[in-house]
Amino acid sequence: MTDLVAFSGRILCDFASELGEGPTYDPRTDTAWWFNIKGQELHELHLGSGHKTIHPLPFLGSVLATIDPFRQLIASDQGLFIRDTASFSLSPFAAIEDKPGNRSNDGRVHRSGALWIGTMGRKAEKHAGAIYHVAGNRITKLYGNITIPNGICFSPDGATAYFTDTDVNHLMRVAIDPETAMPTDDPVILFDQSPAPGGIDGSVCDADGLIWNARWGAGAVEVYNPDGQKVARYAVPATQPSCPAFIGARADRLLVTSAWQDLDDATRSADPNAGKTFELGIDVKGRFEPAFRLS
Repeated sequence: MTDLVAFSGRILCDFASELGEGPTYDPRTDTAWWFNIKGQELHELHLGSGHKTIHPLPFLGSVLATIDPFRQLIASDQGLFIRDTASFSLSPFAAIEDKPGNRSNDGRVHRSGALWIGTMGRKAEKHAGAIYHVAGNRITKLYGNITIPNGICFSPDGATAYFTDTDVNHLMRVAIDPETAMPTDDPVILFDQSPAPGGIDGSVCDADGLIWNARWGAGAVEVYNPDGQKVARYAVPATQPSCPAFIGARADRLLVTSAWQDLDDATRSADPNAGKTFELGIDVKGRFEPAFRLS
């Protein structure tokens, strides 16, 4: 069994999000972004100065991707929107699906500029969600009957995608076209965590191909190699870490969001950092996220 490494990092932001999710980092502006999904908020933190801004949203946003210095793409329960970074205005871009009871959840942009985005029921209804491939405004359904889509990330060469249904707790691996991010084979199980405590949540893949996964309910970030072997475990001072992101000018630091969703008063009292955002305090060999291509 891989030993759990004690937390040696810091609280990067002490705002407690009900459901902190979807972190990303823009090296051009030295800014970390993440969502409080249930609070309908987009959080912006300039790392150098520590200046924090919370942007209210008219929907449940979960994923943000840079398009160019002036625009961002946001995935939400109402579809995909383009956000103007100067005026903060939101323009509808494309519908993801036609289930009004669903919302977006985990997603990530492939080096081709295509987005993989997962959807789920607002109350995590069984098999209500799916994972979609978005190339410009062309939406293709990849996998259906998913309850809680998570763990979406891509290998450095762009030839492998990873994803999970947290309800099943199998991290899946699938071969994809590195030029389009479309699957070229059937998914296979990379590792099965169904007997272990906690759920496979958000993931990110580093420059060496290691998969860094936030372990919801287990207070840890776990690291797997491309063969599915667990190679490291790092403690997070909150029970429900939700998603990691590489940050810093060299992408050599790791941010982790968390949540207090579904915790009763007694459990929240025993988990005082629930919902806060952390820096893990270790050196990593990360990568910056690609930009989303509009066409």
